[in-house]
Amino acid sequence: MQPQMTIQDNDENESSNHGTASTEEIGHTTQSPSDLLDETVKVEHDDHTTLFVWILVFASSISGLLFGYDTGVISGALVTIRGDLGPAELSNTQKELITSATTLGALLGGFTAGILSDRIGRKWVLAVADLIFIAGAVGQSVCRTVTAMIGGRFVIGWGVGLASCVVPLLIGEVSPTKQRGRLVTVNVVSITLGQVIAYGIGAAFESVAGGWRWMVGLGAVPAGIQLLLLPMVPESPRILLRHGNRAAAFMCFKKIYPNTSNDEINSKVTLMEESIKESVAISKSTTLFQKSKIVFLVPSNRRALIIACGLQAFQQLCGFNTLMYYSATLFKSIGFNKPTAVGLIISGTNFIFTLFALKYIDIIGRRKIMIFSSPGMIFGLALASVSFYFLTKKTGGVLVDGTEYPKVWSGLVLFSMVFYVASYATGLGNVPWQQGELFPLETRGIGSSLATSTNWSANLLIGATYLSLIEKITAAGAFGFYAGLCTLGWIFCILCYPETSGLSLEEIGQIFKEDFGIHAAEELRRRKALAAARIYHTEA
Repeated sequence: MQPQMTIQDNDENESSNHGTASTEEIGHTTQSPSDLLDETVKVEHDDHTTLFVWILVFASSISGLLFGYDTGVISGALVTIRGDLGPAELSNTQKELITSATTLGALLGGFTAGILSDRIGRKWVLAVADLIFIAGAVGQSVCRTVTAMIGGRFVIGWGVGLASCVVPLLIGEVSPTKQRGRLVTVNVVSITLGQVIAYGIGAAFESVAGGWRWMVGLGAVPAGIQLLLLPMVPESPRILLRHGNRAAAFMCFKKIYPNTSNDEINSKVTLMEESIKESVAISKSTTLFQKSKIVFLVPSNRRALIIACGLQAFQQLCGFNTLMYYSATLFKSIGFNKPTAVGLIISGTNFIFTLFALKYIDIIGRRKIMIFSSPGMIFGLALASVSFYFLTKKTGGVLVDGTEYPKVWSGLVLFSMVFYVASYATGLGNVPWQQGELFPLETRGIGSSLATSTNWSANLLIGATYLSLIEKITAAGAFGFYAGLCTLGWIFCILCYPETSGLSLEEIGQIFKEDFGIHAAEELRRRKALAAARIYHTEA
């Protein structure tokens, strides 16, 4: 059953505080730009998040949990596989290939996800991702060779890539404007929760023979649950409008803004239709190659792409996922007896501070969170670099398994990692996934695909080189290098990233016309605040 039919059928039997929408009420209206802005402000003033929206967000965010689980579970699996795949112990190269296979699959999945979702809809891409998650989880759990394990991780990667691109798109397009950042961050909370669960299950199976098979196989369970819940998830109203289904889009907005009158919602739909009219025309008259050219050659789109790809590259080049993939290996090297359990502290910190972002991302704003949290990451990495230097002085800067390292420096390494992860989770861990809001509708799918691919390309680079980098320049040098990259990312945010909190998706598309939109965004936010004050002061 098509999602728009579900929405319509449900609403035919319901009445709201403003009555049931009639054919006239969902028809087109003609208003001046200032009137439309006022009507938009009125609709957005209803920022209550309904049960309908929460169900949609949580059902979609199961993909985030799978994303986190399948990227986090490999850390514990790598230290428990032992000789189950043939070799008595996995070599560093084999560990890097197993880890990087997921990232390569995610890169390819992320690249195709946004483009595919423009054609078949956001929710159906999630269904494809769930089937891939199930197939990959089962395949990994029964594999007997390193090659088969690499293949299973590659399949899982495709599902991760599809989910990482499409879930933020879908949630962003159905969220009330004032709650959009918060609701997209719910997906990031699910990612970090998935990592916590992965580390918890890893710790539970750490001493069980063949326990790693249970670790990777259990990823099929949430994928099956989401597949059953997907019929409850509606399609994005912007995709419905793009396909000409105005009535279904109206009904979807009616559930998103239940306390708003039909006239005000109709004005928002009209404004949105006007905003996407050009997008629809471009989509119908251009090929995929031509759309790709539009992303790169139209200055406003190119600026949005630079910001989205820059933030995603920053997220990975800071080295965070080396902790997700190799934390158990790292903590085992510096003398912790229960490395997977220690890794759980890292993932737990990530989860807790992502909850902080969930609460404050729309209140503080994306730009401010990025600017104020990045120095904490730089400090944590620099402290880790110094700690590793003194920790490994007696072993010539090299981490040697079985060596009795000073507890003070081992503890300081753990503290620096926790401080770094707390800063990361507050800002960089979630803000780049707001990427979909930066693009106009005609390039949102391909723009999100390119940004997601940038994320996974950088992830692949970091994951595939981490162990080799430590061998070449030592752990102290590697973490110092990541601190330097973090500093460059911080400067990028200061110079290029505008504040998008409180702006609708259609309004954000207007701020990049002249430059990176830092001043234009502030001016538009100021105008909306003045309009809201005028409207509600008058009505009071």
